[in-house]
Amino acid sequence: MDIAALSIAMNQSQLMQNVSLAVADMAMEQQQVQTQQMIETMQSVDAPHPTLGKAIDISI
Repeated sequence: MDIAALSIAMNQSQLMQNVSLAVADMAMEQQQVQTQQMIETMQSVDAPHPTLGKAIDISI
């Protein structure tokens, strides 16, 4: 068994795992920013009139 090749394979495996975790962390941070922006947008919009659209006035 080649110790050097085994060491390289283990290091590459560790590197791939670290990169995968870093990408997942960046995606989570981006999602948190988008969620916070959506919450801020929803808070800035006025609520609709409470009775708007509940009754229809029809005359024939």
